[in-house]
Amino acid sequence: MPDTGGEATVGTRVAADPCDLVTVPARHGLEAVDILRLRTAVGPVLHDGGVDTLGFLVPPGTAARWDLPGSACTPTLHRDRGPAAPPVAGTYWLVPPEEAAPVTDPVLLAAALCEAARTIEAADRF
Repeated sequence: MPDTGGEATVGTRVAADPCDLVTVPARHGLEAVDILRLRTAVGPVLHDGGVDTLGFLVPPGTAARWDLPGSACTPTLHRDRGPAAPPVAGTYWLVPPEEAAPVTDPVLLAAALCEAARTIEAADRF
């Protein structure tokens, strides 16, 4: 992999290395992706069909302060996977890096996830 000055290539973009990954159930994540696309920018998003989750790439350091029930945030590296490969084995890009902001803003993501939870709760009542 070419030296990018402490950064790793993700798709055709360069993202900080390491990044963190916020994972949520797929239904919840899909609602949040729609909200983020409508209102702001969304960064790369992974889908793991094996466990039916979505993962949002967020800036490094987010895991240390992430506290949103129903989600998890973990540090992840995407070095050595190749330029087009997702940073987590067994996943594929739902929102590929070339179609996204470098990462999703964690404050905006938390707000979108909260709104998505309310939307799902309201839909499930009917």
